[in-house]
Amino acid sequence: MKEVNELISGFRRFQKRYFSEDRALYERLTRQGQSPKVMIVACCDSRVDPVIITDSDPGDLFVVRNVANLVPPCEVGGGYHGTSAALEFAVSVLRVSQLIVMGHARCGGIRALLEEVPEQSIPSGFIAPWMSIVEEARNEVRAAFPDVATEARDRACEQAAIRISLHNLMGFPFVREAVSAGRLTLHGWYFDLERGELLCHSSATNAFEVTVAHL
Repeated sequence: MKEVNELISGFRRFQKRYFSEDRALYERLTRQGQSPKVMIVACCDSRVDPVIITDSDPGDLFVVRNVANLVPPCEVGGGYHGTSAALEFAVSVLRVSQLIVMGHARCGGIRALLEEVPEQSIPSGFIAPWMSIVEEARNEVRAAFPDVATEARDRACEQAAIRISLHNLMGFPFVREAVSAGRLTLHGWYFDLERGELLCHSSATNAFEVTVAHL
């Protein structure tokens, strides 16, 4: 794990790259504000940074990260709605044209969902209620693959969770209206960090297909 002084050294490298070699980029972002065309809902897993994976520059992506890259159902009841607020801002204010839900292999949140980690083993008990958003994915995988190996089972559940999030997106009126108007397109991505491949969800087959294979 990086020590704080190593992170500060990294910030100095960041300064050199963007504030010395490419100062115009941040001058433009400061002057004009942000205007990304793409939003990504990604996992907070430290191995899966969407900016690094897509080789993007500052200002290119509007990113919200949470456990297991989930989109909750649209509801306005009690509680705080960080992911929903980010979606509303990106679609209604920034008016992004592409919205990607990006899952990944070896997701700890999905593993917790499948193994039904007891709430008492996690003192605050936040993870289980959050993962219940995609409980349907766990039920689907268990019914379809009762004897499947753990790795294949996890992969199927990780991808099923992305499909549920895509479905939940259409429950937000502002998303549904933007899609219907043709100004917003939804995508489901799955990053296989073991194989170094990117799979994309096909609406025609409802499956994930390799889009960028390992070199």
